[in-house]
This record gives sequence, structure tokens and C-alpha cells, in this order.
Amino acid sequence: MPLEDELSDIVKKARTGQQRSVADVARASGVSEVDVTALERGQAPRSREQVLSLARALGLREEPLAQVAEGWVPQPLPASIPHVDTVLGSIGGYEVKGYVVHDRGEAAVVDTGYNSGGVLDLIAKRKLRLRAICLTHGHSDHAEGIEAILKTNPVPVYLGADDLDLLSWRPAPELLHDPQRDETLQVGGLTVRFMPTPGHTPGGVCYRLEQAGHPICFVGDTLFAGSIGRSNPAGLYETHLESVRRLVLTLSADTFLFPGHGPATTVREELLHNPFSA
Repeated sequence: MPLEDELSDIVKKARTGQQRSVADVARASGVSEVDVTALERGQAPRSREQVLSLARALGLREEPLAQVAEGWVPQPLPASIPHVDTVLGSIGGYEVKGYVVHDRGEAAVVDTGYNSGGVLDLIAKRKLRLRAICLTHGHSDHAEGIEAILKTNPVPVYLGADDLDLLSWRPAPELLHDPQRDETLQVGGLTVRFMPTPGHTPGGVCYRLEQAGHPICFVGDTLFAGSIGRSNPAGLYETHLESVRRLVLTLSADTFLFPGHGPATTVREELLHNPFSA
């Protein structure tokens, strides 16, 4: 599976996150404004040195940025992961991922994947009892459709309080819960541990899955394979980097990371190949 972000996306995310102009980055890197603009629009770099110069100017790791430009992708994870099913959705051809965590007949939804029908079909097919909806953030591609799920499954909805205004439809107050660090939710014999990670949005949250036979973390748009989500607003960029570097990438190296877009990856892969890692 190709990466969610190409070189162009990474350069633009780093530049806009630092609230710098194209002219400023051009001066700092020695790459012309014309070339910086062209790269952000998807043009191939003129040379590896051009990529390394941009990395230095933007405070990104040089070799990982060059590796992404040269076509690096993470090693694929096993095709089937116990206790986790992926639900795929699409917005105009743009793929979105939601997940259903399940054990002993119980389930929790981690993001809707813009496909509440697919979520409900999976729950029905597996004859699961839904315990909760856990949202990594409030953007519609991750939260749209919760009303359809709650109509037949009035369960708690976990979402960072600072993201409530992002929802297009808000659940009843008694169903809303603000996930606190290290608070947990039981799903059968599994533990879902909450890990607030502001940055992509003010109220972003990652969800760690324990007792599943392998450490797993659902990262939403906090991190992509080889990149991060767009810091929204841009003033959250440093906070976003802190969440990625001090929380997500300090998990055990073999932790599977499941994002909202693009391929799954591991902490080990991201420590080696993500330009935004410390």
C-alpha cells in the first residue's frame, strides 16, 4: 500500500506547521522559491541533496525524508490481526479507516471510517455487543455516522472535549466522555487505554490495546507511516510533534500502529524512517 503522504505533503506540512513562507524556506535551504513551490505541488526533486537541504531547513530528519522521496514503505503487517477488524470507507475515492476491537462477544469501535453501515454490518455478522465508540478526533471522516450506530447501540462515546465543536452531530451529554490519560475501557478480556495526543486537532486521542497478544495503538491522524497528520490549527505543530515523539514513539518498538489513512506501521519503522521523529 502506498504511503498516505508523499514528499510534497511532508514539506508543506512542516512549512505551514512552522508558519513559514515559501520564501523563508527557500532562503534557509538554498532551494529556489520556484523549486520549493513545485515540490509542494508534487514535482519530483531535482536531486537527493535538494531533499536533504529542505530537511535541514525544516528541522526534519534528513535520511528519512530522502527515503520517503525514494519510495520507502513500511513492511506489511500480518494480513489478519487477532481482535481487530478494519472497516474501510471512502470520501470521493479518498480512503478512510475505522476499526472494530472485539473479544468474548464484546466490541468497541475506534473511528467510524466514514462507513457506519460497514461498522454495523460487522458487529451484526460477528454477533458482538458494542461497549463504546472511541473517536481519535472529531473530523467527519472519522466521526461521521455515530448517530446511526448510537440509534441501535446507545453506548458511551469517547472524544477529547476540545474536539466537540468539530462534530457535525453531537450525542446526548450523558453519552459523551472526555478520555483522560491512562483511563481504561474493558472489552471482553482486553483493555483499551486512553492516550490523549493533541496536535492534529486540539482534542486528539490515541487508543492503546492491551492483552491482545501484541501491543497495538490506534493513532488516527496523529501519525501516518512516514509522516504525521496536518496540525490543525497550525499553532499546534510543536504540540503535535511532542505527542508523536514523547508519547506514540516511546511505546515499545514492536507496537503495531493503525492510522486513519494509509498503511499500518510499527514504532520501530517510524523511529527509523519518519522524518518527524526525534
